[in-house]
Amino acid sequence: MTDLSYLLDRQNITDLLTRYAAAVDNRDWEAYRKIFTSDATIDYSAVGGAAGNLDEVVAFLTESMALFSASQHMITNQEVAIDRDTATVRAMFLNPMQFAAPQGETGAFFTLGGWYNHELVRTADGWKSHRLVEEFSWSNGM
Repeated sequence: MTDLSYLLDRQNITDLLTRYAAAVDNRDWEAYRKIFTSDATIDYSAVGGAAGNLDEVVAFLTESMALFSASQHMITNQEVAIDRDTATVRAMFLNPMQFAAPQGETGAFFTLGGWYNHELVRTADGWKSHRLVEEFSWSNGM
C-alpha cells in the first residue's frame, strides 16, 4: 500500500519537472536555477549542448535558446524511485522547436525526443535536481 508521504513526494517531483519545462520554454533562467541545487551538474551534450555547472549551463541556454522563436518541452512517462531524501527520475521528453526567422518568414521546425535522467535531493525548499543528464533518442527535421 502506498502511503500519503510517497504520493506527496511523487506530486512534488512531477511539479518540479513541470516547472523545469516551463522555465526553459519561457526562458526564465531565474526559475530554471530554482530547479537545481547550487552545486548541480547538468549535461546536455548528447544533443550537442553544454555540460557543466549551473552557471555554465545557464549561460549556454541563454545564448542558444535565443535562436528559437518557439519551443515546448513535454515531459511524460516518469519513472520515479524515492529513497528517503533522494530520488531518481527517468522521464521521456518531446521537444518541438522552431528557429527564429525574419518577419514574414517561417523558421525551420524540428523535434527532439529522449529522456531526462535526474538525481534529486530533498532540501529545505523541496525537491531539487542535483544532477541532470539528457539522453538523446531521436530527432525529426534536423
